[in-house]
Amino acid sequence: MKIIFFGDSITDCERDRSDPKSLGNGYVKVLADKLLPIYPDTDIELINKGISGDEVCDLLARVQKDVIDLKPDAVVIMIGINNTIHKFKYGKELNFAQFRSDLIMLLKKLKEAGIVIIFLEPFLMRAPDKLRMRKLFDKELEIINEVCLKLCDEFVAYDEMFNGLSVSIPYTEYSLDGVHPTHRGSRLIADTAIKAIRKHLL
Repeated sequence: MKIIFFGDSITDCERDRSDPKSLGNGYVKVLADKLLPIYPDTDIELINKGISGDEVCDLLARVQKDVIDLKPDAVVIMIGINNTIHKFKYGKELNFAQFRSDLIMLLKKLKEAGIVIIFLEPFLMRAPDKLRMRKLFDKELEIINEVCLKLCDEFVAYDEMFNGLSVSIPYTEYSLDGVHPTHRGSRLIADTAIKAIRKHLL
């Protein structure tokens, strides 16, 4: 079974793009280290196609080459946080209608190709410099939840999970900047994503 991980820096996580087998040092690598030993007699190929800085429109632009043409059985997607961050960092407008349209088109292309879609919800924790982003990000999450619950085979929610945990545990245990997970944060993503993936192992 071939599974592609598709997303931004949280997926990319310093993978070696010259090495197709490089999984980076984030949740994808943690997940691989947990999943593969469980199925020693199953041929499972994991491929990391994350690119730092990507937004939903970037995934749409490269989905044919980086996912569909590789004929995977499943794709694991985490995307969306940069659509909010780039508004505050670069002044790039977040057009919600276009965002929704791009997300729907991305997912429909994958569904038409017969690929199982496992969507991992993006998240934003309570880092002081990220608090101003919350209102915009919440509107984005509404669209993600609405679209993904209709079109994806699995949807794993993280925003409420991480923010709930950080009520009693400092958010820095899971992410130093509120966006990029620490090793502990990556383990939590991997532990929950793996449950969704195992439902679809061939």
